[in-house]
Amino acid sequence: MSHRTPQSERGADTDPHVETDGGVDADDPHAGQPIRTAGASPDDAEAAVVLVHGRGARADGMLQFAREFGREGVRYVAPQAQRGTWYPNRFLAPIERNQPHLDSALDHLGRAVEEARSGGIPDGKIVLVGFSQGACLVSEFVARDPTRYGGLVLLSGGLIGEEGTKFDHQGDVDGMAFFLGVSDDDPHIPMSRAEETVAVFERLGADVRFDRYSGRGHGIFEEEIEYLDELLVSVVG
Repeated sequence: MSHRTPQSERGADTDPHVETDGGVDADDPHAGQPIRTAGASPDDAEAAVVLVHGRGARADGMLQFAREFGREGVRYVAPQAQRGTWYPNRFLAPIERNQPHLDSALDHLGRAVEEARSGGIPDGKIVLVGFSQGACLVSEFVARDPTRYGGLVLLSGGLIGEEGTKFDHQGDVDGMAFFLGVSDDDPHIPMSRAEETVAVFERLGADVRFDRYSGRGHGIFEEEIEYLDELLVSVVG
């Protein structure tokens, strides 16, 4: 069953015209962008979920999406991309074509993770969730600095880099829950890149679930919401 995507996200590999804002740091375009929060306060939270939106969308849309699998005692943290776009070109483009936006986006996601840790929440109680371009970003974030979070959930996404990239990430996520869902006709995420991403996280020691759907296009699906709900139950404990 297909599900409405958070707001009007346009996918991970479109190439929209990217405007520049006066006052935006050209070397760090996401600096100063907001981080939205909802749910429990840092002092009361038992766990946290970092939610990363896709291209052309808003952090607030991801907070609304979280209501579908939310739990009491959880803090929700959603970083906002400058003009709604984490990086300008396809996630399959050479990485240099997405700079400096990609490095700036990873830094901003790092600030969101630090916000999730506020109040003393350990990494093992933090779940990272991304949709589309946001899923690509969170996969890259964890692969570059492997850490055992409470979970990493990729809703139609994969590691960033051109075709033929040798993904030689090293490290150990020590059994971290990992989920990737993608349809065989997704116009933005090739199944081959999803498979490469799963292979990387298997090598890094993740507890992998890989859902391949048939004929569903690009979206978020009921099975994925059910997985998120079950994952949060286990993380909150």
